[in-house]
Amino acid sequence: MKFENRVYPNKEQMKGFFEENNDDQAVFMVNLLKFKDKAEYKDGRETSLTGSEAYAIYGKIMEKHLKEIGGELIFKSKITRMTIGKVEELWDAVAIAKWPSKKVMGENMMPSDPELLEGYQHREAGLAGQLNIESVDMDFSD
Repeated sequence: MKFENRVYPNKEQMKGFFEENNDDQAVFMVNLLKFKDKAEYKDGRETSLTGSEAYAIYGKIMEKHLKEIGGELIFKSKITRMTIGKVEELWDAVAIAKWPSKKVMGENMMPSDPELLEGYQHREAGLAGQLNIESVDMDFSD
């Protein structure tokens, strides 16, 4: 299985996200996160933060924002080892965010709120890449 960590989705992924119309259904985003050893800010600011520490600043801002729009951070955890399967390199952390709907998530992808914009700077500074997996609630009895 080939995978490619990214910081942002490509055009094809964005198109696919907006093509499906499930506006009334909550969407869960599973984030497999890989951090930079040292945070690197686009504006060139000096920092002693690790990538994980910079991303944590973003995470607190996003967690607050999710609550304000009717979503929530369901789960966040450090990844410690691969129990089943094999990959060349593990991700550093996993987080699951619940968004009220794809429509609400889409409306929040290009934030104008100054606090969110600042948060995105920390996200970019700390994140080496991620896999972002879109999922919806499922009844396993089917």
